[in-house]
Amino acid sequence: MTGTAIGEAAAGLRTAREAWRARQPEGRDVASFPSRAVVEDVVALLAAALYPRRLGQFRGKPVDEDNFVVAKLLAAFTALEREIGNELGYWQAEARGAFEKDLPATIVRLFGATLGDIRRLIDSDVEAAFLGDPAARSVDEILVSYPGAIASLHHRISHQLDALGAPIVARLISEIGNERTGIDIHPGAAIGEEFFIDHGTGVVIGETAIIGARVRLYQHVTLGARSALGAARRKGEGGSRYARHPIVGDDVVVYAGATILGRVTIGARSTIGGNVWLLSDVPPDSVVVQPEAQLLDRSSAGQLRDELA
Repeated sequence: MTGTAIGEAAAGLRTAREAWRARQPEGRDVASFPSRAVVEDVVALLAAALYPRRLGQFRGKPVDEDNFVVAKLLAAFTALEREIGNELGYWQAEARGAFEKDLPATIVRLFGATLGDIRRLIDSDVEAAFLGDPAARSVDEILVSYPGAIASLHHRISHQLDALGAPIVARLISEIGNERTGIDIHPGAAIGEEFFIDHGTGVVIGETAIIGARVRLYQHVTLGARSALGAARRKGEGGSRYARHPIVGDDVVVYAGATILGRVTIGARSTIGGNVWLLSDVPPDSVVVQPEAQLLDRSSAGQLRDELA
């Protein structure tokens, strides 16, 4: 590689870089943007504190377990406070006034107070998976290896941080979970207890989705927004977080490949069949399915094969 070629490549990158920066809001401190690598370490530390023996590999005496948890929380909270501070610094130019100096510490303190509830919600999700999957041999197997449980842990953490005012850190956590499981849950989505995602790959749950208790989703389910609403947002219509994703009632089951779009309501105890495309409300206790596949007789099958040949 010649020096001339490298110089030309660098010049092209500089031109692209400057064009990008010219289109961005002024004053954002990109250098202080939260670190994905650090946030990933924070999740590991929080997981160890939530589940010292199963996810934290604690092998000491029961009397020493609290000390182990405290050490993990101290490391997690210290790093988390710093990354939330970086996030606030990133947004500072667009804020109406200066953020309070102790705001990152306040957010972390409030988040810490939710960890008991986060643990109980994850436990309920794990128990729902154990009851819902005949192939499961133990709750420990589910917590450690099931994509739905791993996604649940990431979401329960990210949802609280999003609600407390750290949306970028929360989004990093959700995307780390997405990378590990193939399950994409926006931190803003509100999800009730005993939530079970079976298999999980390709599940998408949007920012303003509301999901009740004891809901079960299968792989490749989408709870999304309609594209027309996205276009309206780009034109400046509506708020930054207007309701645009489905509401799913308690005890609903949504089978593989179903796509539910817009602010529609799926009534409690309903069943949505596989590969259904749904844009309207469903009353409680309903069953929505595609027409069942047709078994052709030999003559009709031969005719169809001839037509497709």
